[in-house]
Amino acid sequence: MWFLRRMLQIPWTAKKTNERVLNEANKRRSLVRTIRKRQATFLGHVMRRGKLEHLVTTGKFEGKRSRGRQREKIMDGLATWLGPGKVSDILAAVKDRDLWRDMIANAYKQGT
Repeated sequence: MWFLRRMLQIPWTAKKTNERVLNEANKRRSLVRTIRKRQATFLGHVMRRGKLEHLVTTGKFEGKRSRGRQREKIMDGLATWLGPGKVSDILAAVKDRDLWRDMIANAYKQGT
């Protein structure tokens, strides 16, 4: 954001939100999308291996749940990012590498 403000010659004292600066520069925030894309590619890698990491990411391991609000699981976050569908559909799609790459590319293009 600092770099965009310098390029657009917006003084630091100006009361412009980051969203307005991004609109003026015709840019979008891409950090969250990049993180989700990398999570999805890593998830595909882990799920195809099918070892201990597979059990951890799907949440199928024994133990007591901790108190308080439950943390958001990786699978739930990716299910909302990849679009309509269930976690079981995503786990089935991971097995086919080409289908999984297409799903990630489409979600990344949509920018959700």
